[in-house]
Amino acid sequence: MQVTWYGHSAFRVETGNAKILIDPFLTGNPAWDGGWEEPAEGVTHVLLTHGHNDHVGDAVEILKKTGAMLVANFELCSYLVSQGVAEDKISPGNHGGTVDCGGFTTTFVNALHSSSYSSGDGPAVYLGNPAGLVLHFPDDKSLYHMGDTDIFGDMALIQELHQPQIGLVPVGDRFTMGGAVAALACQRYFTFETVIPCHFGSFPIIDQDAQKFVDAMEGAPSKVLLPEKGKPFTL
Repeated sequence: MQVTWYGHSAFRVETGNAKILIDPFLTGNPAWDGGWEEPAEGVTHVLLTHGHNDHVGDAVEILKKTGAMLVANFELCSYLVSQGVAEDKISPGNHGGTVDCGGFTTTFVNALHSSSYSSGDGPAVYLGNPAGLVLHFPDDKSLYHMGDTDIFGDMALIQELHQPQIGLVPVGDRFTMGGAVAALACQRYFTFETVIPCHFGSFPIIDQDAQKFVDAMEGAPSKVLLPEKGKPFTL
């Protein structure tokens, strides 16, 4: 599996024939100035955890350009269809459900957050409940993108049901868990092989680095991987 981080919560995951973008906030991302065209090259699926602008990002443009399949909650899929995404290129789901994406599956799990989209010319549009996404691959490691969330006790059920091996974990505080709480979640509820912190170092009002998380994970069995933005790494 090859993974690339583009700052904030935007990731590209490649394994087998799948080329997946998760929460592709690229244009306007203060932590990324490389545009969306290269990250979206050859993409087969776009996965969205929730409807906030800093997670939907360039999804509409990418979906139109690539013909990729959108996997997101029902409200978010419907809204993006109204913005020009092809109706036959959506695969909606919701909490507890699993979507067969052809070559991998995506299961929607809980996240403690909110979800809406603001176009700037009216009230924000409600876009369903936020989610985390668990990806299972037949010949590769399982991966859990937590989305934006606080810690919650039912993370233990996510571990029991899915045993994710790779965790993409928000650590920036204010809108998600801070580093120390995120480390507690990882150590109390999960047996990740590798954890990758995200949702930091972008907007000035959230933590600018992941050091609190790294410090709090010291001595934990999970490996903490701090990726370089835009540089693929293999897991």
